[in-house]
Amino acid sequence: MDHLVISILISSCLFVIFKLFNVFKIHTLQAITINYFVAFLIGFISSDLSLEVSQIPSQPWFFGALSLSVIFIIVFNLMAATAQKNGLSVASVANKMSVIIPVVFGVIVYNEAVGYLKVIGILLALVAVYLSASKSDSEPLKKKNLIFPLLLFIGSGVLDTTLKYVETRLVPDGGVPIFSATIFIFASVLGCMLLMLQASQGKFKFQFKNILGGIALGIPNYYSIEFLLKALKTEGFESSTVFTINNVSVVILTTLFGLLIFKEKLIKKNWAGIGIAIVSIFLVVLYG
Repeated sequence: MDHLVISILISSCLFVIFKLFNVFKIHTLQAITINYFVAFLIGFISSDLSLEVSQIPSQPWFFGALSLSVIFIIVFNLMAATAQKNGLSVASVANKMSVIIPVVFGVIVYNEAVGYLKVIGILLALVAVYLSASKSDSEPLKKKNLIFPLLLFIGSGVLDTTLKYVETRLVPDGGVPIFSATIFIFASVLGCMLLMLQASQGKFKFQFKNILGGIALGIPNYYSIEFLLKALKTEGFESSTVFTINNVSVVILTTLFGLLIFKEKLIKKNWAGIGIAIVSIFLVVLYG
């Protein structure tokens, strides 16, 4: 249980860090690129990797790791943009509601059971994202306010779905550490390539604070995953229970952080969206 509590706290802090990037004018792409290099170093140093670097390209999961690194970069940038433009509660709802997408994928590809409560939960998730992104109780939601939450919702869902598929189908037992480290280093290299592209266009400006931002993001990013994996191995807790507690708690905690730290204002539609999000997660995960 301690591992799950720590994972929830760290995961919630990631959204706060993204919000602080905007406050301190930290270049998001530079910080995210450094973040993945830091996560790679932590994973590489703390893991007992039994695979030579030269053998990595021949692994069955190699191209899956490469694809995931691209998705990681996109999703993290979307998380940052959503937290900065729409607020912490909107970002957390869009991110955590994405659990719906791998559930749907599981039903279609793995022939997992689907009941009416799961279907209701999936529909409620879409409603939750819409309501949480609203800026007015009386006016309809503008497209510009929905674009980032919707893209984050889709991106996070695709990430979780792809990660689950590659890990279960292509990664052998004991291969998770090197697989994860490979994703992180690929993501870092991709970020460097994008920064070089910006530099060629005269848009790159290096600042030391971006390195500090990347380190501040990379350390909790790595450990949020590690502690969640440890929580999933806790005896007496099913994975569905762990994911439910984790997702619901992160939504609630990030909302509180937004209210208390950044003085974010929530309208009635936002509160309704958060409430529906919590109900949706329970229906999909617990009754799936």
